[in-house]
Amino acid sequence: MDANPPALYHVGIVVADLAAAQDRLTELLGVTWGPVLRLDEVAYRDGAGHDLLLPTAMCYSVGHPSIELIEETPGTIWVSNEHSNLHHLGFWTGALRDGSADLVGSGCPLELCGRAGEVAPVSFAYHRDDALGVRFELVDATMKDAMSFLFEPPPGPA
Repeated sequence: MDANPPALYHVGIVVADLAAAQDRLTELLGVTWGPVLRLDEVAYRDGAGHDLLLPTAMCYSVGHPSIELIEETPGTIWVSNEHSNLHHLGFWTGALRDGSADLVGSGCPLELCGRAGEVAPVSFAYHRDDALGVRFELVDATMKDAMSFLFEPPPGPA
């Protein structure tokens, strides 16, 4: 990334069970959670250029930086591994395509990104640094308003 890296806003962790992970982190850290977002099919493109439709389930903690819990989906990028369930560090960016190209140029290949028809990357891009075994997620800053509800506690009694 360049000399002015984008702002870290979340840390993504892959978990087997969202509800159980939420309960445990609330117990241990007093974390409050935004809503769980479950989508049956989302359009993605992998680093080899293959278009995919995958289910996605995730939630964010309230506060900054946020903890993102991603429910494990066997056979996808969202699986636990033998090293750590730390999946990625997420950054807002105002220049998704340029930032993605910069990461590729720095030896962090594109692993998966959002797409809209033939256009990619859109919305986000995952890049993997094999030296550390961690991903960097660039998220288009224009998504902040659309995603803001994910970082707020649900209405009503806690």
